[in-house]
Amino acid sequence: MQSRLSVVGESWVSSVIPLHDKLFTDRIIDSHGELPLVLTLLRNSPTRLGLTKTFVEFAKDLLIDPFKRNVSDVKHIVQAAASSTSVHRAQKFLEEVGAPSTASAYGSYEELVAVPNVDVVYVATPHSHHFDNCFLVLRAGKHLVCEKPFTVNAAQLKILVDISREKGVFMMEEVWTRFFPLSVKIRELLENGEIGDVKRVTAETNSPKDMEKSFPDGKHRLVTIQADLAGGALLDLGIYSLTWVYQCLYHTLPASEKATSTPAVIGAISHYEPTGIDAENVAVCTFPKSIRVASSSFTIGTKPVPAIQISGTKGEIQVAHPAFRPEYFTIVKDGNVVEKKEFLILGKGLFYQADATARAIRDREKESEIIPFEESLLVMEAMDKVRYDNRFKYPEAIEKTDD
Repeated sequence: MQSRLSVVGESWVSSVIPLHDKLFTDRIIDSHGELPLVLTLLRNSPTRLGLTKTFVEFAKDLLIDPFKRNVSDVKHIVQAAASSTSVHRAQKFLEEVGAPSTASAYGSYEELVAVPNVDVVYVATPHSHHFDNCFLVLRAGKHLVCEKPFTVNAAQLKILVDISREKGVFMMEEVWTRFFPLSVKIRELLENGEIGDVKRVTAETNSPKDMEKSFPDGKHRLVTIQADLAGGALLDLGIYSLTWVYQCLYHTLPASEKATSTPAVIGAISHYEPTGIDAENVAVCTFPKSIRVASSSFTIGTKPVPAIQISGTKGEIQVAHPAFRPEYFTIVKDGNVVEKKEFLILGKGLFYQADATARAIRDREKESEIIPFEESLLVMEAMDKVRYDNRFKYPEAIEKTDD
């Protein structure tokens, strides 16, 4: 049994549960050295998907001293790892990321799923697997955080929301961009009227690639829509552009206005012919008082400058590329730059969302204020509409709404 410490009579444990290969457990400890949360990762094989570097960076990111980012109430510890192939691989991973000697290695995910003191699971498998994996986690009565996008369609997400409420557990979509101090500051500026009434937001997320050279066999998760992957620019990149639109034009609205502020969405898609995935897409969202354009591409060979333009009646905020991980923005008024704000990120910056998860579960919240169910659903519905407008569907096995 994993060691457990109590916080005001409550025990919180996190563990890692991969689908095909190694995972790790992130224990989140409060400033008194007590254990309020242990975070479980669900991740597909880093080798098969070419994610080894990213996966290791995520683990190392959580081990950065929280005091370096002015955080004193939570601390992350890699506590366990599991592999579907061998205990040895799990142990090797723990050694590579510099986990403490007390971290445990497991030879199967089933062991971890069955452990009663696993409280929260982080699902980070390919998009096509999210619904099934999240369904499993929620039915087990575990708290859940899931890598973006939550699911591949809104119908699936609605089912997960209903189950999470039925089980009384915390659930959140991990869109890391929303948790950065830069994003928090911009939302604050908009709410305080820094640039007046926001009238337009344009957001562009590109990841320029030579598709033939980068994915010669057409089997990488980004370029295939086969039933086990669900690739394409919309789910992988477009969600970041949409995130900026909704956090600027919807999240910042008074609660009383949100019911009448759902935008009308139209979209366009161009395809990568060898596999049929969406290589470029554009979504135009018309809000009652403003308009926004969100676009994403795997093939456009330029980095947008700026990546996001938030235009208001008194000025503009310009956010630097890349849209998913920007480190500075400028405020422009009357054509002149009046201020430039920089927010350098330690490591990858993945600890911000982990911190928020720990605090939410500690405080017995059931959904995140930073990214509530309503906004995850609105973004998913927007992506559904873009696909509907262009008759773009994933295989039936991906779009299904049964377990």
